[in-house]
Amino acid sequence: MAEEKTPADAKADEAAAAAAAAEAAAAAEAMRPIIRKIIVEDGHAGAHGGAWKIALADMMTAMMAFFLLMWLLGASNEDKRKSVADYFRPASHSQIVFGEMAGSNGLFGGKSIIDTDGFPFTAKQTAMLERLTPQAQGGPAESFGSSKEENNKDGPSDQDPGNQGAGTPSQKQDKENFEKLEKDIKQKLSESKQFDNIKDQVSITREKDGLRIEVIDKADFAMYASGTSNMGGKAAALMSEVAKSIKPLPNKLAIRGHTDSLGFAPDSMRNNWTLSTERADATRQFMQSQGINANRFSRIEGVADTNPKVPDNPADPRNRRVSITVLNQ
Repeated sequence: MAEEKTPADAKADEAAAAAAAAEAAAAAEAMRPIIRKIIVEDGHAGAHGGAWKIALADMMTAMMAFFLLMWLLGASNEDKRKSVADYFRPASHSQIVFGEMAGSNGLFGGKSIIDTDGFPFTAKQTAMLERLTPQAQGGPAESFGSSKEENNKDGPSDQDPGNQGAGTPSQKQDKENFEKLEKDIKQKLSESKQFDNIKDQVSITREKDGLRIEVIDKADFAMYASGTSNMGGKAAALMSEVAKSIKPLPNKLAIRGHTDSLGFAPDSMRNNWTLSTERADATRQFMQSQGINANRFSRIEGVADTNPKVPDNPADPRNRRVSITVLNQ
C-alpha cells in the first residue's frame, strides 16, 4: 500500500518543481540573442554630402594653375614673354589692331587703305608644309608650298622648271634628253616583235618632277608573279631595254611600286604595302644589274593600292604597275 504524502512533502515537491522551472527559464533567457535597433534621425544628410569635395578639388586645381602661371611670368624676362605671346597670336590679317590699321596714322593721321605698310603682318602661313621665303625689307614674302602643288597637280605650269622653254642650261638639257629618251623607248618597243603584245602597257608621261615611265599590268600580262616580287621573262626583257635607254643620262631616278586592292590572307605577315615596296626595290636591283650606278637612285617607295590607275575598280589588274621617274637635274 503506497504511502500517502504529507502536506510538508507536497510543499517540498512544489518548491523543487518551481526551482526547476526557474532554472529552465533562466537558461532560455541566456540563450536568447540580443537585438539592438539604431534609429538615425533625418535632416542633416544633405549638408554633409560629397559634392563639396569636388568643388574644393576644382578650386584647388584652378588656384594651383594660377599660381604656377604667376610664377612662370615672374621667372621669365620680357623677351620670353613676348615670344610666348607671339606664339599664341593667330597668323591672320583679321587680327590687326585697329590703332595700326591702314588709314589711321599716316600723313594727317592716316594712310591709304591699299598701303601694305599699314598691316603689321606681311606674310602668313596657311598650311603645315608651306614655306615662307623672307625677302628684303619692304618687299613681299614669296610663298612656296601646298597651294602651288595643288595648282600643278594636273600637270606642269608655265613656271615649272621642266616646262620653261628658255630656262637654265640644265632645264634645256633635261627637255632634250627626255624627248630623246621617250622617242628611243617607243622605237625599241615598236621594232621588237617580242614586245608586240605588251608595248601598249608602257606609259610615258612628262610631269613636273621629270619623265615618268610606267609598266602597267593587264589581264594576260603581269610584270611580277602574283603576290611576289619575282620578275617575269617578258617584263625582264622590257625593263632591260628601258634601263639601256636610261643609262646614258645623268639624272637621278625614283621608283614607286603600286598594287591592286586584292589583299593577303588575314593571318599572313605580308600585305600590299610590303609587296609594293618589294617590287619597287626588285626593279631597282634589276636596273642596277643592267649597269645603272647605285648612287643614281634617289627614292624607292611602295604605295600599295592608295593611288589606283583605275579608281572605279580598285581590283583592276591595271592598278598593278611600277613607275620609274627620271628626275629633273
